[in-house]
Amino acid sequence: MYKKISHIGIAVKDLNESSKFYTETLGWEMEGVEEVPDQKVKVCFFTIGETRIELVQPTEEGTGVYKFLEEKGFKDTVHHIAYEVDDVEKEIERLKSIGTKLIDEKPRKGAHNMLIAFLHPKSSNGVLIEICQPMEKH
Repeated sequence: MYKKISHIGIAVKDLNESSKFYTETLGWEMEGVEEVPDQKVKVCFFTIGETRIELVQPTEEGTGVYKFLEEKGFKDTVHHIAYEVDDVEKEIERLKSIGTKLIDEKPRKGAHNMLIAFLHPKSSNGVLIEICQPMEKH
């Protein structure tokens, strides 16, 4: 079951530079920076209501996020929308059973102690969708 929008991921070239808009212009407080080595990204979050805004900076060239930014001319742009689910493994199995194309056929560890999986944009009319579940509920 889908519970809420967990976060909106924005791909950025430089976390320090891009986060200034949120801290200085909007007056939001950054929750900190976290590196996710498995995904070769560095992220920071801002919370607005029940939703987080996640800035995602690639840490290596040639990665998916790097290539996405390269295609966009290295301009900050929305990368994905993440929906929290009750059970990410069950949702992956349900999606596979109805023929949904997935990037991740098994959950992996994401930022902020979440289990995550991505649906392929070809299955969602071009939007990269992440499903996630807090690990303590797993």
